[in-house]
Amino acid sequence: MMEFDRAEHDNDRLEKTIENGITPETPAPCAEAEREDHEEPQKSWSLERNWGFTLEELFKLALKFFKEMNGKAFNPTYEENLRLVALHKQITIGPYDPKACSEIGFFDVLGNDRRKEWLRLGGMAKEDAMEDFVKLLNSCCCLFAPYVTSHKIEKEEQEKRRREEEERLRLEREEQERRRLEEEARRREEEDRRLKEEEQRRKEEAERLQIERQKQHIMAVLNAQTAVQFQQYAKQQYPDNPDQQQLLVRQLQEQHYEQYIHQALRLQQMALQKQPDSNVTQTSEALSAPVSDEAAPACNPNSQSNSLENQEQQTDTKAFHLCVEGKTGDVPIIAPSMWTRPQIKEFKEKVVHEQDSVITVGQGEVLTVRVPTHQDGSHLFWEFATDHYDIGFGLYFEWKDLTVPASTETTETKESTEQVEGEKQAEQSRCPMVHEVVPVSRRDSHEEVYAGSHQYPGQGVHLLKFDNSYSLWRQKVVYYRVYYTK
Repeated sequence: MMEFDRAEHDNDRLEKTIENGITPETPAPCAEAEREDHEEPQKSWSLERNWGFTLEELFKLALKFFKEMNGKAFNPTYEENLRLVALHKQITIGPYDPKACSEIGFFDVLGNDRRKEWLRLGGMAKEDAMEDFVKLLNSCCCLFAPYVTSHKIEKEEQEKRRREEEERLRLEREEQERRRLEEEARRREEEDRRLKEEEQRRKEEAERLQIERQKQHIMAVLNAQTAVQFQQYAKQQYPDNPDQQQLLVRQLQEQHYEQYIHQALRLQQMALQKQPDSNVTQTSEALSAPVSDEAAPACNPNSQSNSLENQEQQTDTKAFHLCVEGKTGDVPIIAPSMWTRPQIKEFKEKVVHEQDSVITVGQGEVLTVRVPTHQDGSHLFWEFATDHYDIGFGLYFEWKDLTVPASTETTETKESTEQVEGEKQAEQSRCPMVHEVVPVSRRDSHEEVYAGSHQYPGQGVHLLKFDNSYSLWRQKVVYYRVYYTK
């Protein structure tokens, strides 16, 4: 009776599988065994293609569906339930082994039926058992296919979200890498720029220190030469105010340094223009060590613009050669120190009460003030200012004991004429030597007081020339003061 029921069940199952489009399993002859071995991978691939899952994933879904929905969403027959249980044991445990399985009681009908169904599977492979399990579950329940489809859609969405997440992470990593590279490049650029700026600052600081050292050296030598003159001048201006004396001395020293640098640069430019090949090195050496213990040349910056031609002419002339007791020598003239100060009103009020301190230079005239050297003095000081207009000023020194032959012109017309000229030259007396100390140039003495000092080069007379020859309509009123110091 049981065999008949089983046969009838097999027929019913065959009809259901045909209705669901699943090919029923039929016993294959030996000739078809090899064909089935070749068709097993194709079946698995076909199943995976139709359902969208691998065989193992599909079996897990089917098992989950069977456990959750059995008796709820569908009710398989007794034989289907036995077949599904047997296939599950075949998949999880393997073929039936009486030694490994415990004995089942005679009255345990369900256990015996399950054991027989399991035994009937024989040596079916695990993959075949999984496939049969899925096909049988699909044939006996119409809800399994939508269940798998929903999971397939969910799987595709998860896969899509996974790919999107991977793409987002990849883009984030690329963006982070790009930012990291940009940050490294920016840091390198900033580091290079910082190093260049530090190097530039070091160079500028080194140059500044070098210039400052040179300035301190030059000012030290200049101050050593002019300290006595400036202090004496400051005492004359502020006799009872030591603080003002020190302030004035510092101002005069600074002006003296600026005048010296200005004159040195002008001399360098003129030397480069006239002797570009031979004198460049000598001029550069003169700038690097510009002063000595014997001389410290200085000039007023305001007076240089109008005396450029005069200075250029003087640089072209040869050194003076004088006849001193039958010998020739160079003139030992030290350059003067000159400066300006703005207290012109106070100076005029102070000088106007002194005798012979205010003179008038007529239009087109040149007035010379002669100041002989004093036996107790060593330096000459002068100060001057004008009322409303500028005036030309220059300083010369006339030697007492030094003379030069007077310049004469001879003609070669006749022998008698030559003899007469020779006799006249012999009879002429020798003229005193006059040396130009400061060339004549126009000074803005109506705006500030012009002052200066000059060390005595020897015995003689200082000639202060006030030049108004360029003015054809105006006369100039000059306020001046001259004195000597020890």
